[in-house]
Amino acid sequence: MPENPLRLEHLPATGTARCDLVLLHGWAGGRDCWRPLLPALRPWANLTLIDWQAATDGLDALVANILAVAPEQAIYVGWSLGGQVATAVAAAVPERVSAHVTIASNPCFTAQPGWPGLPATTLQTFADDLAANPARMLRRFASLQASGDAAERTLARQLLRSGGHWSADALAAGLQWLKSLDTRALLRGLGCPQLHLLAATDALVPALAATALAATLADKSRASVRVLDADCHALPLSAPLLLADALREFVAPAAATAATARAAPATAAPARAAPATAAAATPVAKGDIAASFSRAAARYDSVAALQQDVGQRLLGRIGELGQPATVLDLGCGTGYIQPQLRTRFPQSRYLGMDIAVGMLAYARGRHPSAGSWVAGDAEALPLACESVGLVYSSLAFQWCYRPDLLFAELGRVLEPGGSCFFSSLGPATLQELRQSWAAADSSQHVNSFLPVDALQAAASAVRGVRLQLHSERIVMRYERVGELLAELKTLGAHNMNTGRSGGLTGRRRLAAMIQAYEDWREPEGLPATYDVLFGHLEKL
Repeated sequence: MPENPLRLEHLPATGTARCDLVLLHGWAGGRDCWRPLLPALRPWANLTLIDWQAATDGLDALVANILAVAPEQAIYVGWSLGGQVATAVAAAVPERVSAHVTIASNPCFTAQPGWPGLPATTLQTFADDLAANPARMLRRFASLQASGDAAERTLARQLLRSGGHWSADALAAGLQWLKSLDTRALLRGLGCPQLHLLAATDALVPALAATALAATLADKSRASVRVLDADCHALPLSAPLLLADALREFVAPAAATAATARAAPATAAPARAAPATAAAATPVAKGDIAASFSRAAARYDSVAALQQDVGQRLLGRIGELGQPATVLDLGCGTGYIQPQLRTRFPQSRYLGMDIAVGMLAYARGRHPSAGSWVAGDAEALPLACESVGLVYSSLAFQWCYRPDLLFAELGRVLEPGGSCFFSSLGPATLQELRQSWAAADSSQHVNSFLPVDALQAAASAVRGVRLQLHSERIVMRYERVGELLAELKTLGAHNMNTGRSGGLTGRRRLAAMIQAYEDWREPEGLPATYDVLFGHLEKL
């Protein structure tokens, strides 16, 4: 079987997912056109962003490739020519499409008798210009898409940057589709809910297209056409909030319709259930994590013997990688490992990232000429796709309780062939302390960490990555329990659980815990077990 040529991203919802959205860009475009919408869509939808090109062997081949990588059930959203592609998908496999949305799209871009569109001569001029001077033609097309927007030039540059993956043959094939495709009959045949969003002013889709489309779908009770108060064709970039609001309003009834269809009698056409994922309750709030480690920055290294030992072990697990363009030290903390990463990868750009701004300030002051220091959350990395060759992360991922988001983000930012080497903590960490507290009261006093099978399951759900995990038990020794508690507090890794008691721990309960911990005493002292996980995530 030939390799699927499509490039894509799967982005899990950051909240409770109502549905899956598959987003298809327009001619000569790319998935980056959807970036402005993502913050507004991800709280309630799983997203699949697909970089596609017009297939020289026809639209059916492209539809087959899209279906091979798309969710089993989804709402398809297509912008411009992508709207016609989405229509073709919905017509080909109606059982996998719960709803259909087009944005600034015309089911017949070429003007026909009684149908508003672009003159055939205009589209032929596009084709002639593409053959004569592709770069100039693409600049002209980007300007047309951005025409009317207040930031027209900036918008045109964004459009040009997003479509660099199109081949010359694909560009020519896509223009032929713009000239010849007519999906009006397919739209009339769809049974799923439809929404068609058009701009009030659009240099590529005449204003009268809204009226014509509404008339074409007048007998479709679940089809609607809306004209947005927007001034250009490039709606995903120029009016993301308007689009996000329209999509959110449309999804609730569309999802309810899909649920009703699934509950219909057996004689009705079968429908596959849309995957609905719920965000797991976060045991520790991200703000609490950031604040705690920020406060600990100045004294962290003085008690971080375990953390430094694990960091060294992790560094030793990195094999021969050459010199990646960018090395990301994710959860860099005080920047302790930065000099060694720079020595190991002298030709690479070093990027230190942490969720705790206090840690970053300390690291920047300690290594003023080291590279770049950026605040960021591993579950929502502020980095471009395929921009990092190596991610090094030691004892940071245990604070990520949505491994689906974590591995999806790592898979997104890693270059093909790139790697993430990480260490984390498993659920047996501080088991002695946890059991001793359990003997004293029923409150939660020790932070909880995810098991190996949760990490493996999350990574296996991300296409194009492979995870290998290895666990080791490291035992630290203390003469008194108070030494362990003071160390955890100094590190900023004390109990931050949302289920912790709101008041001070009473002396009697603390004494009961200390007495229970004494049952663990060995000749070498009181043990504190760390369940250390070493992982290698590879981008295939």
